[in-house]
Amino acid sequence: MANVSIKFNGKEFLLSCEDGQEEHLEELLIQINQKFNSLKNDLGNLGENKLLLITAVKVMDEYFETKKKVDQKKEELKNLSNKFKELRSLIYEYRDKKESEINELNENHNKLKDEIEVNQRNYEKLIGEAADEISNFVKKANLENLS
Repeated sequence: MANVSIKFNGKEFLLSCEDGQEEHLEELLIQINQKFNSLKNDLGNLGENKLLLITAVKVMDEYFETKKKVDQKKEELKNLSNKFKELRSLIYEYRDKKESEINELNENHNKLKDEIEVNQRNYEKLIGEAADEISNFVKKANLENLS
């Protein structure tokens, strides 16, 4: 344990703290001393005990206000986190839906392509058959004219 000598309200005190925490303890005591002296200047000399009590109340008030703000920020962060999760879920849902639509469009495209190829073969066959029939008709007509 380390010892820190501090001066508070004109009196010397020796306080103990964990090794390595000396600087932190000194910073805390500077803040308390400033608060105490500020209240002493604002309120006058009400007596050391009463000023210490008021200082403690002020410090606790600031602590609870800060804690309340931290709790509010935690709640806001929790809400934002939930909204982010919801948004992420919607994004994944949208992506899956679009991928499904793309797959469906690709399937329809392939079916249409296959249908066009079948129709093209049928059309070519029909044209070929019609050409053969016309050719046969012309041959018959020529044979009949010759005879």
